Amino acid sequence: MVHKKDLRKQRTGIIINLRSNKQEQHFRPALRYVKDKIINHFKVNLSFQKTWRLKGIVRDLNTHFPNIDFHYHLDSAYMSPDGGILSLQRNDGKTYPILITEVKNQGPNDIRAREGKPKQSKGNAIERLGQNVIGFRTAMITEGIFPFICFGDGCDFEDGSYILDRVTTIAMFGRLNQVNLHVDGLPHARFDRGSFFFRPEPWTAEEMIVPMLEIAKGAVYYYFSRYGDDCFSG
Repeated sequence: MVHKKDLRKQRTGIIINLRSNKQEQHFRPALRYVKDKIINHFKVNLSFQKTWRLKGIVRDLNTHFPNIDFHYHLDSAYMSPDGGILSLQRNDGKTYPILITEVKNQGPNDIRAREGKPKQSKGNAIERLGQNVIGFRTAMITEGIFPFICFGDGCDFEDGSYILDRVTTIAMFGRLNQVNLHVDGLPHARFDRGSFFFRPEPWTAEEMIVPMLEIAKGAVYYYFSRYGDDCFSG
């Protein structure tokens, strides 16, 4: 016999999975649209990865900063943004990220309220997001852009929620719901904020496409300017 407690756990898992599936339904078409637009507009080759290994990041950092000590523990360790990493591919095979995407939902308290349950602690998804952003920022530290975007939805992101300030802190105190691609403050400071779009309501594919395409296009133009567009002929 299945206990009531187990049924509640199953129901909670189903609701979370449904939310995740809904996010996937909106995000995946948006990413495909952006990828096709970039290829057709710039006539370049793109690659897509779900993970970014720490081993590779540290190897690149050691190349650029030989006098600084960098470390990781496991060769198998990696970062895996929810939406993956879309990269511009150079003729020699080297890749340059043009879109690093996270998709977060946080706010089970609306479900708990309907079930007559007390509120639970907020912030778990955002804490995990903060850890990833630190890693991606460090991996991109030799570039003048940070092509990172995160879409978040859920009741924890309503106006007045302190979770919004957690997100703003991750964004280096930048404004939410706007594109921040280029690093600000150089050469005296480095504010590689990234772009964070958060609200209670889910984001549609059409809404996601606009900032994603702006970031991806801007990143391609940046790499063309820095390395020469002839390095990326499709």
